[in-house]
Amino acid sequence: MKPTTKHYKTGAYWVLLTLLLALPGLSSALESDKDQPIYIESDSVDFDDEKGVAVYKGNVELTQGSIRVTASSITVTQSKDKDSDHILAAGNPVTYKQESDGDKGTIRAQMKRMEYDSNSEILHMIGDAVLSQGKDTFKSDRINYDRTKAMIKAGASAKGKQRVRVTIQSNKKKKNK
Repeated sequence: MKPTTKHYKTGAYWVLLTLLLALPGLSSALESDKDQPIYIESDSVDFDDEKGVAVYKGNVELTQGSIRVTASSITVTQSKDKDSDHILAAGNPVTYKQESDGDKGTIRAQMKRMEYDSNSEILHMIGDAVLSQGKDTFKSDRINYDRTKAMIKAGASAKGKQRVRVTIQSNKKKKNK
């Protein structure tokens, strides 16, 4: 019997569904982190109160709860309404680390640039971005990571130009004989 287009579509559907169910995904980040104060250490800071811009340079470390970001420079721009801060971290690389709510381990990332608005939960990782948890890894030129929903957009869906490379380790555990 010759397969029809309907057979191919049904087969593709089941392959896609099986793949999606097999993907373990990332655990959500600690929700309590967003309510913690932000601490920044650096070699120097240039602060312009009138414009609401602070530029931290040299071995910059930003912490907020379990979140730790390291970069060559971090620029914090406070909005006029004081409800939101825009954070831009740059370096080669910028590193990001945060504990997760689940038992899947620490969420780690590195990229050339990271952008984040404090009233949002989405990290925009730009330039040679790598996001990992445990042995599972996402790589692309651009990754958008929603920390609370543990949702990832990478490559074209994140307005990137490179293909996405994903490594997912098997959930099967080796049995001792």
